[in-house]
Amino acid sequence: MSIMKILPAQPSLTEQVYKVIVDEICSGALPEGAHLVQEQVAARLGVSRQPVQQAMTLLKADGLVEEIGRRGLYVTALDLDLMRQHYEIRAVLDGLAARMAAEQVRSSPEAARAIEARGKSILESGKAAVANNDVAAQIDHDEALHALVYDFSGNALVARTAEPHWRFLRRAMGEVLRHAKLPREIWRQHAEILEAIVQGDPDRAEQLAVDHDLEASKTLYDALAEQQAKTA
Repeated sequence: MSIMKILPAQPSLTEQVYKVIVDEICSGALPEGAHLVQEQVAARLGVSRQPVQQAMTLLKADGLVEEIGRRGLYVTALDLDLMRQHYEIRAVLDGLAARMAAEQVRSSPEAARAIEARGKSILESGKAAVANNDVAAQIDHDEALHALVYDFSGNALVARTAEPHWRFLRRAMGEVLRHAKLPREIWRQHAEILEAIVQGDPDRAEQLAVDHDLEASKTLYDALAEQQAKTA
């Protein structure tokens, strides 16, 4: 007889440390080139070195920090070309998810009501985060809205395939929200995507989702390229 494995209800210390550091990188509290000393991070967060070390391994895998010889770990510079490539793939996945979600609600009024109710709640939370100038919360709610669309697409592989792109793009999204684009415009676009899905319009939902991602990519690329040219 197999024994059921009970998953922990709360995220592990490693996951909590990982999220804190990602949020700090996204908000700009840990800027490009910031030196991350594991002992100092552990002391600041009140944890042992082990979860910090494990979190750093995840951050390195996601390209958010890099190890420079014996000097230690530093927040990496945002690779603009890699960022654009991640956005291009995510645009295809988000467009597919939006199309499939709209097709789902066409045949299910119950699904339409459910995604509309949950979506509007996330939209309100996102707008509140904008009003509070809370970049980390904006990213969390942004991700929650896209996860909702993935859930209603009917294809569990969409979310799984999109996950590594989201991990990398949290950093890029932070740059978009802090430097390159008005957050309110982003949430206006989210509302349009949700409306198209609820109305059961696959073509419009897909196009809006694709445009949303590619516009964010172009806006950030242009803004950061200009910034880099000025400091060169």
